Amino acid sequence: MNDDAASTKIKSNSELRRGWTTGTCATAAAKAAATALVCGDFPDPVAVTLPGGGRPTFALARTASAVGIAEAGVVKDAGDDPDVTHGAVVFARVTRGEPGSGVVFRAGEGVGTVTRPGLPIAVGEPAINPVPRAMIRTALEEVVAAVGGARDFVVEIGVENGRRLAEKTLNPRLGILGGLSILGTTGIVVPFSCSAWIHSIHRGVDVARAMGLAHVAGSTGNTSEKAVQVLHGLPEQALIEMGDFVGGMLKYLKTHPVPRVTVACGFAKAVKLAQGLGDLHSKRGSVDHAFLADLAARAGADAALVERVRTANSALEVLEIARAEGVGIGDAIAEAGWRTAAEYLTGTGIELEVAVFDRAGGLVATSGFRRA
Repeated sequence: MNDDAASTKIKSNSELRRGWTTGTCATAAAKAAATALVCGDFPDPVAVTLPGGGRPTFALARTASAVGIAEAGVVKDAGDDPDVTHGAVVFARVTRGEPGSGVVFRAGEGVGTVTRPGLPIAVGEPAINPVPRAMIRTALEEVVAAVGGARDFVVEIGVENGRRLAEKTLNPRLGILGGLSILGTTGIVVPFSCSAWIHSIHRGVDVARAMGLAHVAGSTGNTSEKAVQVLHGLPEQALIEMGDFVGGMLKYLKTHPVPRVTVACGFAKAVKLAQGLGDLHSKRGSVDHAFLADLAARAGADAALVERVRTANSALEVLEIARAEGVGIGDAIAEAGWRTAAEYLTGTGIELEVAVFDRAGGLVATSGFRRA
């Protein structure tokens, strides 16, 4: 095998290298800065305690200090996960706080501020999530325990180029303005676990509920999102970028309900949903042409057309064939997709719709709203 082939070999999940969350990196930076503030020297590397009890160490990428202030930075290593913050410098600037104030958090350069209700952090607070805050408090307790003294600090967390990086995330839609969020629940990034995406879906639902919205729409992509927004006249805050995670979104909605939900899919993704899949990623299953052929037959296609559907190269070709012959296969797919989606919402009384769109954003079919 040549070097190019070796470099492009796909790794199995067991071979993928884990990384560190922004919350862990912020904790390491804050502990290093607090240690320098209290003791006069930066520990390098610096060790932190993870929620699960691990003790990783981190090299410092930058340090600075002056009278009454210390700053340290750590490079975010996401391992083999395609994380937007991989390689960014997460830094902390630490000063002494007012007596009795405890640890006070501030948003530095590149960290956003919460401007809408429904998130785990109150409006007006820096977007530093609860677990990273707890990790940082634990780290500063370790510093003070070693030397004694007051436990009052002001901790300003920032991310170099964070404002620009945040444009690639859902933060603006969630009402987190000015930069990134400092995230993490375990402190560890598991490659391709999609935890950040699931987190964004949950927070999108939370924001919509907190704003009192009665209808949210989860979409599989940009085209279906724009189309469903026009179809129902929805505000941006009602739009949930669920991607392939239909089941993940609906499971969360079952315990965090809104009155109306639309599942908006491109045609191929809608076929997978109709087949009974809740995760629409290609690794979870492919379009079943025998299934489509059966639907075409039920929709009134003759034997020759059914065979063309069965041997088509793609879901798009099936749609083109059905449209050309006036066969309403889209209606059958929307209905079957509704049945799959409704299983996740059984007993909630949520009014559910599955809307199917073509590649241009045209409406192929809708199941209509019915209670799950």
